[in-house]
Amino acid sequence: MLLWLVAALTAGTLAPPGPVGTTGRQGDFAAAAREFGVPESVLLGVSYLESRWDANGGRPSVAGGYGPMHLVDARAAAPAGPLHPQGDARGDDSRPMGPLPEISPEPSAERRAPADTLRQAGRLAGLTPDTLRRDPAANIRAGAALLASYQAAPSSDPADWYAAVARYSGADDQAAGRAFADQVYAVLREGASRVTDDGFAVRLDPQPGLRPEDAGAPAGTGALRGPGAPSPAAPPPAPGGAECPATLSCEWMPAAYERFGKRKNRDYGNHDRMIQARPIDYIVIHDTEGGYAGVPSMVRNPRYVSWHYTIRSADGHVAQHVPTRDIAWHSGNWDVNSRSIGIEHEGYLAKGTWYTEAMYRSSAALVKYLAARYHIPIDRAHILGHDNVPGSTPKSVAGMHEDPGPYWDWAHYFELMGHPLTPPRNTSGSSVIIRPAYTVNLSYFTGCAATDSSRRCAPRGASTVWLRTAPNPDAPLVTDRGKHRGRPATYSVYDHSARASTGQRYAVAGRQGDWTAIWYLGQRAWFYNPASNPSAVAARGPLVTPIRRDVRVYGRAYPERSAYRGTRPERLVPLQYRISPGQLYALGDTFTGMHISADSFDPARHVITRGRLRYHQIQLGHRVMFVKADDVRVIR
Repeated sequence: MLLWLVAALTAGTLAPPGPVGTTGRQGDFAAAAREFGVPESVLLGVSYLESRWDANGGRPSVAGGYGPMHLVDARAAAPAGPLHPQGDARGDDSRPMGPLPEISPEPSAERRAPADTLRQAGRLAGLTPDTLRRDPAANIRAGAALLASYQAAPSSDPADWYAAVARYSGADDQAAGRAFADQVYAVLREGASRVTDDGFAVRLDPQPGLRPEDAGAPAGTGALRGPGAPSPAAPPPAPGGAECPATLSCEWMPAAYERFGKRKNRDYGNHDRMIQARPIDYIVIHDTEGGYAGVPSMVRNPRYVSWHYTIRSADGHVAQHVPTRDIAWHSGNWDVNSRSIGIEHEGYLAKGTWYTEAMYRSSAALVKYLAARYHIPIDRAHILGHDNVPGSTPKSVAGMHEDPGPYWDWAHYFELMGHPLTPPRNTSGSSVIIRPAYTVNLSYFTGCAATDSSRRCAPRGASTVWLRTAPNPDAPLVTDRGKHRGRPATYSVYDHSARASTGQRYAVAGRQGDWTAIWYLGQRAWFYNPASNPSAVAARGPLVTPIRRDVRVYGRAYPERSAYRGTRPERLVPLQYRISPGQLYALGDTFTGMHISADSFDPARHVITRGRLRYHQIQLGHRVMFVKADDVRVIR
């Protein structure tokens, strides 16, 4: 046992060698439900939608919620902003952005601060705030007391608790509260079971016939629902509406589209409007690195950046800012911006907060809706994290963003979208999909403490594996010449250069004992992958291999120079990386080069250039990148 523990820690992953306990927390829910007259299934359903029954080590969510019942301490909620203040989110050489302004939240932001349910619940249950933060059983008991206080009349019928559940969400409007309750009752109908983050097996039996009286009402008011059939030229949202599935609470919170400065057509922000239909190949997942209350001030400032949607942590409420037909400035790579939709999630990459189930479920529903509408495959080659977006030029590679980071649960996210990351039957051989067990994959990281970047982060579930130069826990991490310019990779939570992430597919480069090698940034990279607790699953899919030495890699799939008409040609600038024969990389998609010239306030002046030069998108490292199709051979 000791040898296993040492090996797991030094390999960068820690997981228990055997089954975990199956008693304890289920009993806490049952006892609290009996004491306060709440149907046990309702208590379990509310807690699942807030925290998936996890205690999260006593850390608060970004909304300031603690414990399995997400009892909110308003003092612990994230400050209003700013969101991603550094870097050029537009990522266009022809029109670089200037320094971003310092933005103060609107005065109304304070009115949107979360209610302090931690102290309210503590008073009802006779428990101190500190006890509710650190003791999961006490947290469950106080949450039951709070939920019971919202119930108009005692009832043992779960269908009668809809209004109380909606109020428990803490939403600041009726539509958002109803959407939260709708999701809770969807969980009750589906059922759920899992082992929580501190080793308890909890189960909620499905109640497929449960239909609360209020649940049939629409979740939102005045929301414009997107068309049912996919439409790449969908109209922009009507005033007061948003492009969302009908099951979500969505609002239209428009981003600024205004002129400023002296150059009439070039000084404008904070996004580009499109008249012609643009191809949409990606959905990019971000976290805000700030609180939701600051969002209105930022998206309404024409000198700031933009994104299409923001999802609130506490209740999963969605705000849309830019129509999906238009180009938001969010990823730092103009080519990706011009072919993507960007979604921000209220949260932090590494500040000790966690992502709520309500937010995961709203995001998954939104992405599934958008993917169907724009024919986007639901896989990790097209549903990207901001940390998977490549730098557009060698100069920009090192400064690309790292969110949503290793604590985003990609496996659960894809399960919610109905595309679980499980291997097809009878699969073995040339590819693997990274798939560690999130809850028990307690990877070693540093840098979560703002005051000490060398201090180890508190152990918590993670979705990445460390990559080493040899099949040995003492071997150095692999290097990323673009990220570190030849210097060693680090264990910083903000440094993904020696990590592979859940859902990403790589070509197998070797196996030795409990270790598997993949091709990564032009080198063999080894990760710990024991059969008793695998960190990857076998996968099928096409691969590419170079047909000549030193094949160049690109961060943008731009057309050949001769294709441009009426606009300045963009240079094909290769990145620092090169690949050679014998190496194999997972093929994610194939594109014909395209470029959108959008450097005028007047969208009628935008020019879309489509060429003949074909590119393959490959999983080169942690980020996707592009190679010219003529430089490689595809292996099916």
